[in-house]
Amino acid sequence: MVVAPASPLTKDMLGMDLYVIFTRACAPQEEIKKLLPKHLERQVELEKQGILFAAGPMEAEEEGKPRTGMIIVRARSFEHAREIAMGDPFHAAGLREFEIWNWLLNEGSFTVTLNYSDRSAAVE
Repeated sequence: MVVAPASPLTKDMLGMDLYVIFTRACAPQEEIKKLLPKHLERQVELEKQGILFAAGPMEAEEEGKPRTGMIIVRARSFEHAREIAMGDPFHAAGLREFEIWNWLLNEGSFTVTLNYSDRSAAVE
């Protein structure tokens, strides 16, 4: 859902359309831990397919607030993002609930360092 630039400042911005899946536990941690390996295998599979943009757990500043997960995917629509989300073993088993938001990525940066001498890499 690329939106026309609102001003000259936005005309050169990235404008990458992504979908963010916010996920929260709705079952005991013991049940969730049983499916963690399958969940992580699925995440790596999506990453290798070029679907997964980024993912990981989130902790609130406020102590005692439940942990949330964020999964950012390259999807064609909300429906496609929902299909991706339902492929997660946690969601398919009803152990975690989720909501989906559309995100227009405009600003930001990241740094990749490649070291030829030891063939190492770092992302910052």
